[in-house]
Amino acid sequence: MAELESLQERALQICALYDELNMRTRGRVWNREDLMLGFVGDVGDLAKQVMAAEGRRSLPGGREALAHELADCLWSVLVLARRYDFDLAAEFHHTMAGLEQHVTAQLNTLATPD
Repeated sequence: MAELESLQERALQICALYDELNMRTRGRVWNREDLMLGFVGDVGDLAKQVMAAEGRRSLPGGREALAHELADCLWSVLVLARRYDFDLAAEFHHTMAGLEQHVTAQLNTLATPD
């Protein structure tokens, strides 16, 4: 969890720099909706890079571009989690426990009889 908190703090440092840049150039900072719309754009860019990695389209950058888009998406998630005041590590563990329980239950219904 400490690593996630460290990543989130770093993401927030960069967000503060963007806030300063946006204030100076546009007279306002990004709100939560703006951050979400930026995230959607990053997810679209990630989708394109995944398609390129799978040979379905041609894009420059290769693995470095894919890694960059993954990091961009993580940045958005980390910042949005803080802006909405969520403990992302706790929410992650809670969600994974629920998913594990759900999938395990489904697997158990598909178990083959002896």
